[in-house]
Amino acid sequence: MNANTSRQNAAEWAEGAQLFDRTTRDLPPGRHQFHKERMMAQIQQTRTEERAAARPKDPATTRRFRLPRPAITLPALAAVLAGVVATGVITSGGGTGLEDGGLATGPAMTTTVGVATTRGVPQLLDRIALAAAERGHPAVKPGQYIYIESRTADTFLRTDGDRTSVASHALHTRQVWESPDGTKGWLIDPAVNDSPEGETLSLPDEQGNTPEANLNAPSYDYLAGLTTDPETLLAKIYEETEGQGNSPDQQAFATIGDLLGESYPPAELSAALFKTAAKIPGVVVVDDAVDAVGRRGVAVARLDETSGQREEWIFDRKTHVFLGERRVQVNRADGEDGLIKPGTVVFTSAIMNRAVVDGIRRTP
Repeated sequence: MNANTSRQNAAEWAEGAQLFDRTTRDLPPGRHQFHKERMMAQIQQTRTEERAAARPKDPATTRRFRLPRPAITLPALAAVLAGVVATGVITSGGGTGLEDGGLATGPAMTTTVGVATTRGVPQLLDRIALAAAERGHPAVKPGQYIYIESRTADTFLRTDGDRTSVASHALHTRQVWESPDGTKGWLIDPAVNDSPEGETLSLPDEQGNTPEANLNAPSYDYLAGLTTDPETLLAKIYEETEGQGNSPDQQAFATIGDLLGESYPPAELSAALFKTAAKIPGVVVVDDAVDAVGRRGVAVARLDETSGQREEWIFDRKTHVFLGERRVQVNRADGEDGLIKPGTVVFTSAIMNRAVVDGIRRTP
């Protein structure tokens, strides 16, 4: 349940916030977030076009409030978060915390970069796929909602006048509800909306758009209709994400990762997704990785050669249950992005609860 925006990154939200505040003071409170998001999407699109990077341009094909993911080679990438180092201790630079979006912010968090190897990748993904198929989960009925609760954090390059620095949003709880057909939902995330009550995800949106579900914004019903043949599924992923991301292989890996983090695939599809990931070139195993709440596990990962960031899917070493994900800066980036140093945790999340509930905003 990748709840919305086309991989919006936190840097663009921060940069446009002051302009947004000046132009929307007279709007009703419930409208602010919607118009803020639309403006940020336009900023991202303009920057991407300036760099001749292919990005989806039709807002009616995407949905709002996706988990943060760095945009294509932008100098103001979403960076660091309140991550946990491999030794179980968070390392950070000095500095005074700031207030941004209702969350305390501070300097970059770092981790020990785990060693990656291609050895044992197919075998590990086979075991993960088998465990996913055996676990299964109940089907979602009309009137029910998929509930996903996670702990997540991210940071961004913060510009104040002529000074740019790396600042992080605090680790916080994110809650998402979505109906099986994807037309009704709710989001509570203090990094997205200042209101503790959250905001509706129900369609149509305020412009009257009712986007169709797709790989980047799937509903449960959409996922239930996907093929479970790994070869066919991989071909579909490459086709539907053509032109996105920094490379076709990295985008395919990222698309599968998003489905793991905030959606509810049927058990057969979950198993197929892992078998599909095994066919993507460049996938590695990181023997020691830690999720947002400090749970240790083994990671299936892939390095984005353009951004220098490695995306890691973290699994329990014994049960092979998906724990969460993180992105780590492994290689130094160019330009202003060089402020995000190797060892920086760019994004982290931990899945705390994933269940079917009988009403919107109900919890298990």
